[in-house]
Amino acid sequence: MFRWAACMAGLLLAAYAQAAPPPAEVFFRDPDIVDARLSPSGRWLAITGTLGAERAGLVVFDVVNGGQPRRVVQFEDGDVTNVHWVNDDRLVFSAVDFSQGSGRGRGAGGLFAVNADGTKRLQLVRRLNTRTVRDPATGGLLEWNHRLLSTLRSRDGVGGEEVLVGRFTVNDDRTLTPLWLNTMTGRTRSADFKVPADTVDLLTDPQGEARVAIVRRDDRMSAAWRAPGSDDWQPLFEAALGQAPFMPFGVDSAGTLYVTQPRGQDGQQVLARYDFTRRAPEEQPLVVTPGFDFTGQLMTQNDGQLRGVRVVTEAETTVWLTDRMKALQEQVDGLLPGRVNRLVCRQCGQPEMVVLVHSYSDREPGEWWVHRGPLDGGKGWRKVGRAHEAVKAEDMAAMAFQRITARDGRDLPVWVTRSPTAKGPLPAVVLVHGGPWSRGSSWGWHARAQFLASRGFVVIEPEFRGSTGYGEAHMKAGFRQWGQAMQDDVADALRWAQKQGLASDKACIAGGSYGGYSTLMGLVRDPALYRCGVAWVAVADLELLVNGSFWVDDDSHLMRRYRMSELVADGKADAAMILANSPVHQAARIKAPLLLAFGEEDRRVPLAHGKRLREALQAAGNEPQWVTYPGEGHNFAVLKNKVDFAERMAAFLTQHLGPAGTAPTR
Repeated sequence: MFRWAACMAGLLLAAYAQAAPPPAEVFFRDPDIVDARLSPSGRWLAITGTLGAERAGLVVFDVVNGGQPRRVVQFEDGDVTNVHWVNDDRLVFSAVDFSQGSGRGRGAGGLFAVNADGTKRLQLVRRLNTRTVRDPATGGLLEWNHRLLSTLRSRDGVGGEEVLVGRFTVNDDRTLTPLWLNTMTGRTRSADFKVPADTVDLLTDPQGEARVAIVRRDDRMSAAWRAPGSDDWQPLFEAALGQAPFMPFGVDSAGTLYVTQPRGQDGQQVLARYDFTRRAPEEQPLVVTPGFDFTGQLMTQNDGQLRGVRVVTEAETTVWLTDRMKALQEQVDGLLPGRVNRLVCRQCGQPEMVVLVHSYSDREPGEWWVHRGPLDGGKGWRKVGRAHEAVKAEDMAAMAFQRITARDGRDLPVWVTRSPTAKGPLPAVVLVHGGPWSRGSSWGWHARAQFLASRGFVVIEPEFRGSTGYGEAHMKAGFRQWGQAMQDDVADALRWAQKQGLASDKACIAGGSYGGYSTLMGLVRDPALYRCGVAWVAVADLELLVNGSFWVDDDSHLMRRYRMSELVADGKADAAMILANSPVHQAARIKAPLLLAFGEEDRRVPLAHGKRLREALQAAGNEPQWVTYPGEGHNFAVLKNKVDFAERMAAFLTQHLGPAGTAPTR
């Protein structure tokens, strides 16, 4: 009898273990593969990611001769990122230290070069907060404020040894001086062209030649054009910040300028060619994505000629302009159905053709395949690897896109992530994106939403007014609506999901940055909707955001100087509105349990926001759960911190919502 009982207990434990969701680390660890890039000829494949190591490195695979991938760069104090081919044998890349956290200047990762076989590695630009020095005889090491602008391609697409870099002034204006940098010697030479005064960015053609200069002077911006074969810059437009009539997007090898421009009643961005005769974008757009702003990429081959356009609506697709690429896309989509399949082709149509495929879906984080030679059905494909080897696609949730109607009739896009096997309404987490002037999501695998869905919740992500990607009218409808109509959209998305039977009446709200602000104001304005809130790096003191403080250092000076009154509020004229919609000043109205998390070195939303809110909640008798992370800035980058916060979040939500089918504890 005892033996039988022990056997049954073992079977029950085994069943429980199988049903247990994956640990948080599976979702939040650094990707095994971040990116893969073919060299200009297609001989080499450069792969970045951890690939079994503790840090992200650079691995190169010889596509032509086969064999095993070679790890050509692996740092002990940095993670390889931002990899580009200079020519068919040489690469450049940066190195940032993810172990330090996001608040310690890891964005300035310097610049390095290395050959595909791992030889002749050379540091070109110093990383921020490091003191690496090279022999001055080689030309010296450039300071950290130099940034890669483009790689230089010769007309045959093979490439030389130089790249174009910009030296930026270290101040709010960030004006640049262009330089040619030799990746073999480290020596620089002055650019063989001049740029307009106060240039802050350059747009280059496929040969690496500067064609468009973006200029900013105080609260004005302009763009200028440098035609092939000319040294002169011709004005394209000048406008107030945020009021540009169009924006330069790309240039092909023929010197065609492509621009984006808002059109129609909703002001949705389209892609159009620029007509230099009319000095305006062509009336007939090249790409229109109804219901969405055009977002995408020009697809060119080594010769720089336009072959297609990659676009993102609710999901990504590629519109090819040649029959060969259309047929290739159809064949790959047939082999990998139900996914987004990004194609990169070298020597297309030739016997030595090389095709790289990045394939992903809402449940598959991503995998890479490579093929050399003429396609023969499904034969000859080699799997390079997956973004997250530990993620089992069959255990992941499905992501769906919906368009609903907000209370005032405005179209409101909403994302829903939930297990495809779930039955009936589930406890809901309303996940509010940051920005707020950004697009929240697109169809694919997203770690936080998948993690929450794995814990038994349905995840509702509204693209509230103020979000970009859905037309200028939708974005501008969010101006000066913090805590007001923007907040109504968030509540309307949850009520819609409840009416549809997707979400139960048990819901919490969560988000970071602006999403954290919306979480706090959701608990203020709609207390009956939400049983709890989770806010990280949250704007908590709206008065501090708008007006700033001598005692609190942040990086919002330019926004306050030029656009804060237009986008959020005027510190003097709107003082009453600011206080009415500031979580710190409305803290007594927050009755629900609250989990707060902040980075101790955040300069976008300094820790002072969190401390002031915590004190106000304590004074109101509502002690929040509280955690701060040393070294972290406006996001959490260190794995142990990401995992710790995810586990805290899951435990907190389960405590107040309960797993699916159970009553919550209050």
